[in-house]
Amino acid sequence: MDAERIFAGLNAEQRAAVETPHGPVCILAGAGTGKTTTITRRIAWQVASGAFPASELVAVTFTDKAAGELRARLAALGVDGVRASTFHSAALALLRRFAGDPGRILSTKALLLRQIGNRLPAPYKFRPAGDLATEIEWAKNRRLTPQTYIGALGDHEPPLPADLAHRVFREYEKRKADAGSLDFEDLLERTILALEDDPHAREVVRERWRAFTVDEYQDVNLLQQTLLDLWLGDRDELCAVGDDYQSIYGFTGASAQWLLALPRRYPDARVVRLEQNYRSTPQVLALANRLVPKLGGAEKTLHATLADGPEPVVLPNADVAARIKELVSAGVVLEDQAVLVRTNARAADFEEAFHEAGIPFQGASLLSRDAARRVLKALPRDPVSAGESVRQAALALGWLEQPPEKLGEREQTRQADLARLVRLAEQFEGDVPEFVASLHERFGATADRGVHLLTLHRAKGLEFEAVHLPRLEEGELPNRRADVDEERRLLYVGITRAKRYLLVTWAGKPSRFLSELGVTASRNPVTRRDPAVEMPPAFGVLREWRLERAKADEVPAYVVFHNATLAEIAERQPRTLAELALVPGVGPTKLERYGEGVLAALARVA
Repeated sequence: MDAERIFAGLNAEQRAAVETPHGPVCILAGAGTGKTTTITRRIAWQVASGAFPASELVAVTFTDKAAGELRARLAALGVDGVRASTFHSAALALLRRFAGDPGRILSTKALLLRQIGNRLPAPYKFRPAGDLATEIEWAKNRRLTPQTYIGALGDHEPPLPADLAHRVFREYEKRKADAGSLDFEDLLERTILALEDDPHAREVVRERWRAFTVDEYQDVNLLQQTLLDLWLGDRDELCAVGDDYQSIYGFTGASAQWLLALPRRYPDARVVRLEQNYRSTPQVLALANRLVPKLGGAEKTLHATLADGPEPVVLPNADVAARIKELVSAGVVLEDQAVLVRTNARAADFEEAFHEAGIPFQGASLLSRDAARRVLKALPRDPVSAGESVRQAALALGWLEQPPEKLGEREQTRQADLARLVRLAEQFEGDVPEFVASLHERFGATADRGVHLLTLHRAKGLEFEAVHLPRLEEGELPNRRADVDEERRLLYVGITRAKRYLLVTWAGKPSRFLSELGVTASRNPVTRRDPAVEMPPAFGVLREWRLERAKADEVPAYVVFHNATLAEIAERQPRTLAELALVPGVGPTKLERYGEGVLAALARVA
């Protein structure tokens, strides 16, 4: 293993981090700046320079996949013996050594919490176990207990009334203890207690583990930081790597404060900013950088290393499906395109649109989520009316026709899915078996390949040639129930997933973030194919009809028809369903669903 190989191809920023084998080091790594390359080369140099033997180095990540990637890259550099693992894997190894077998570790909290949730009062008994689990993790990652939970809530709003959330937390801890089980947070907490209570254990750990690299440091929580402090002791051999601009997990207890405070904690720390971006074109980065003044934290301005590309497309009421097909024609394969939405509930709009457009997709699926599975299971198999059957099934499963503002994200999704199923059933002229068949036709999974349909949170760490960001609207992004600053960072993450092509669009009230991006947006601008040509009177009538229909269906206006399609209809003035079917953008499903309404609206113009 030679120095030339380790330093080959590094830019000046990366080299500054790599050539500093001793801590403390703080690497502020912007999106797409070669973070993993930098930390693996630095670890390799720590070994090659003789600063540390590989067996004394620990690299901590947040996922097993990331740990495996680190090990593979180090092996390619000829470095073996470094411990690369998650916080939890490292904690489990220590707990087994110093306290024996800890018992059964729950792979998920869901089963236990579902049992507890079923005993809640009727308005809350169907809340998704995932929302309850997130709340418990928020508390335990702050080292709270059922005894200290209520007093520490402050401005935090649980997905249930505080007394019920406390009841769930208390019962969860009791049942878990009675079963002799522990969860992942317990794993860290017990390791902390074992090390705090046993000076010999601390001495053994600090003698064996001499230097640490912690990736994604902006996602560290109090529990993890406390464990890391015990590993370190009074030493400063720490390399913290992260990007506070991508801190998007505050709802679980994660905080970028540990990353940002490191230079104050260690005044002699070397701070390195990685700002040369190897992922995106200058045009994509220029848009992302417009958010920087309000992102706060440690300022980083990304600089492109790639050649110029097309300008991002930022406009209202864009046809995402049409844009995807346009890019396919330009040579961008479906698998290198992604549609990123704020919640899973919004993905269903695109599932239906993609089915209608014949675009395979992978990712979210309405029929695979809890609400649809339960509704379909509860429906009678007899050929009875779908509308009333689905409504009754949804009500029995806790559907709220007017859901309250403060709901957990998974419950928001579940309520939206139930509402969609009820609406679709009420619009469907047929019996239950026919309705179920139509759902599978319109929302069934299409393929293991195709366009990626993901939430913005799930897209973190990924990259695509083309990224489509729909519904940049108030109430959506920023989500009305979330922290605005974290929502801004979520948008930043979404933009910086794009390599070359980027679409940003909206249909409702434009997001406040659009003005920060330098976009002047009106609520319902008219998209015209030729600015010099006035739209026919029928266009305004059709827009009014579309608005009424969208409100009745509780969907964005573009789900009914895009402006371009309405303009084409207004120009052609079809008088029959057969003539309407010839208009581009009017497929068989839309013809069946909206055809009579369109013709009735046009008749008012005549």
